[in-house]
Amino acid sequence: MSSLSTPASGGPEPLLLLLDPAARQTDGESVRIARDVLCGGTDAKVAYPESPSELDRVLSHRGRRRPVVIGSDLAMQRVLQALYRQRELGADPVGMVPVGRSDELVAARALGVPGEPVPAARAVLAGVPRKLDLLVDDGGGVALGGVRISGGGSRRTVSRTGGWRSLWAKLAAAEQGTSLTIEPGRGEHSARLRVEADGRLLADVHEPVRVVEVTLPGGDAVGAGVMEIVVRAPGALVRARAATVSVTGRGFDYEADGHPVGPVRVRTWTVHPGAWGLLLPAG
Repeated sequence: MSSLSTPASGGPEPLLLLLDPAARQTDGESVRIARDVLCGGTDAKVAYPESPSELDRVLSHRGRRRPVVIGSDLAMQRVLQALYRQRELGADPVGMVPVGRSDELVAARALGVPGEPVPAARAVLAGVPRKLDLLVDDGGGVALGGVRISGGGSRRTVSRTGGWRSLWAKLAAAEQGTSLTIEPGRGEHSARLRVEADGRLLADVHEPVRVVEVTLPGGDAVGAGVMEIVVRAPGALVRARAATVSVTGRGFDYEADGHPVGPVRVRTWTVHPGAWGLLLPAG
């Protein structure tokens, strides 16, 4: 890992810029523009953490610096996960400059982060923090926007992407005892899952389930401490709102903010209302 500092030039808060190595490979020019705008606006330290342990170390030694992610939804997700693990999630608002393919930035768009590097960097420098809810699972994982469980089978493929994406995928795979990552299956297949929301049974193992979708609502519902749950089964659709949802099965994969996790047999998600702050454009 390498880092550098620039002298302060008027920004009220010092920043820690966390550059996803994969973002530099995908769109190095956007990364450079974002870095230049941010370093020109305040005292900024730039870091390139190349493993989860380096990310933990950089965050734990950031002092008063606000973390700013330059990268994808997954990069932001992992930073929030590290801050949650360190019990520092709500200590400072987090900034983001989205860099990556469009399918890697779905959560950033949904949260209102500007899509271009200059407006996004300006929102970090002059924006206002907005408190947002977070989905936290009993395995220590987090999700910014939602979780999806498909009834389809899984196809295992070797990860060939670079940067934080592949490093964390390898780490998760190692914890599962395999060197492969999981790609959720496609198609209209069904699984046998038990789904409970705040103790209410939404589906049981004797009923086939095609899709379970868990999302954090926006608008006035932010901070209410509830998630929206949709269970799709052949000939049936069940909707619910709850603070906690538990899913049990013989072994299932899921996507958190579009990124594959699993397989697991049991997983419980809980809403943490107003758990973190995101710097967004004023007004």
